[in-house]
Amino acid sequence: MLRDRLGLPPIGCFRVPAPTNLYSVDKLIEQARQLATDFRKMTGKPLPGVSNEIAEYDACKLLGLELYEERSEGFDAERVNVNGPKRVQIKARSIFNDNYRGQRLGQLKLDKAWDSVVLVLMDENYQAFDIYEATRDDIVNNLNENSSRMKRGAMSVAKFRNIATLVWTKEGGLDASAWPDEIT
Repeated sequence: MLRDRLGLPPIGCFRVPAPTNLYSVDKLIEQARQLATDFRKMTGKPLPGVSNEIAEYDACKLLGLELYEERSEGFDAERVNVNGPKRVQIKARSIFNDNYRGQRLGQLKLDKAWDSVVLVLMDENYQAFDIYEATRDDIVNNLNENSSRMKRGAMSVAKFRNIATLVWTKEGGLDASAWPDEIT
């Protein structure tokens, strides 16, 4: 495999030591999904902070990203491909109906070094159904149209979907043509 020839570690989501208890990260993420789903059904509100953790895990697992431990650098994960590592911000949005109107991405860290943004769209059960990727250039060019949004790094989900590439779907999995030059 190309990863072996380049001396790269195997693709994986998390660098964690061997488990010292009965819980695996997979099991904990599934429990978090269920807890967040139950909380929303009971209260009508999303459980704060959970969707992004689930989305980061899903993006790593489904796209072969490696979660970056130091988040102050402005990106969440790295994608290793034939052109070297790419720094990726991961954003999440749970869509509880088919209406994307008014949905916004979390603030983009425009002052930090990153190459692309991956948006994980999740359903009412916090299961990923679509993952989009947009390059930094595409995002910055589209934010330039509105200087106040540029300052905040704000973008709607609908706008992001218009400029991004759909790289993974629940039905079709990873689209190799949309996620090129991947090292497997």
